[in-house]
Amino acid sequence: MTTNQFWQLDNHPQGNDFASALSMQTEDLAPLGDGEVRVKVGWLSMDAGTRMWMSPRTDGYQPPLPLGSKMVGLVLGRVTESRDPAYPVDALVRGFGQWAQYATMTPALTGLEVVDDGVADVRHHFGALGMNAWTAYVGVKEVAAIKPGEWLVVSAAAGATGSMACQVGRNLGAKVIGIAGGPEKCRYLREELGVDIAIDYKADDVAARLAQVEGGVHAYFDNVGGPLLDAVLPNMAHYGRVAVCGMVAAYDNDAPLPGPARFDQVLMRRLRIEGFFIPDFLHRGAEFLPTLRRWVDSGTLSVNLDETQGLNNVLIAYNRMLSGKAVGKVIVKVAP
Repeated sequence: MTTNQFWQLDNHPQGNDFASALSMQTEDLAPLGDGEVRVKVGWLSMDAGTRMWMSPRTDGYQPPLPLGSKMVGLVLGRVTESRDPAYPVDALVRGFGQWAQYATMTPALTGLEVVDDGVADVRHHFGALGMNAWTAYVGVKEVAAIKPGEWLVVSAAAGATGSMACQVGRNLGAKVIGIAGGPEKCRYLREELGVDIAIDYKADDVAARLAQVEGGVHAYFDNVGGPLLDAVLPNMAHYGRVAVCGMVAAYDNDAPLPGPARFDQVLMRRLRIEGFFIPDFLHRGAEFLPTLRRWVDSGTLSVNLDETQGLNNVLIAYNRMLSGKAVGKVIVKVAP
């Protein structure tokens, strides 16, 4: 009988103390049920949204994970057993499975899909061909409704989704301002991603820098919330659009953030603010892929992969992602 190691959610984390909230467990794998698929996990995706799943909050896009259950996230791997003919053995698949050596999934409930294993680096299915890129594409093109020549601001711009949003905006003809923390990330934004302006929120006065944009910025792709949102709102053009993708400023606190201090600017500048989540458009993935693949092949869409080795080091990688220590997409290689 095959044994399986997995991470279990034992308690709701306090801040970023994940070691006290999750533990590594071992089990004997049970036989598959009807319609289930078992995947040997090659890589795990570290995503900020999963921080809410660990909390007791019930107002997110997914119910909180029950304490004592396996931790869940996006996985990429190969099918080892299947009781669903649409997912044959050895197929490369991606879906929401367990933080484990082997993930057992019901396709209809986990967004499981067979992905192209002919790409040069299959890890792209977590990056420029993955859900972070889908999120960036929808957020910039549809929610923020960016137009050529407009100014687009992106917060957490050196992160997995932010770096994609910067490049999507650039590819759609926008002038891009990336906000990130530290000179190395700002260098990455300028030299690797080609943003027009990089702002270091740790060293610069963000509001003052944005005030230099004549006429204001037209769209804001917000991954952070909190004080950065307050810095952007008074510096937006009339009829600007805010696409709310994430709230990193609130993820280490189970209590909701207070409302923006500059919320008056929504009225004064006739702004539109809209939040969106990946599940809103999972069914449209095939629609986005041709454009994303074309950009990848042309070298105009890429992602820096911050890879950690070993399932036992998941919490190190997760903390790197949430604490802003990483540049680009944080992943964990599980299978040797």
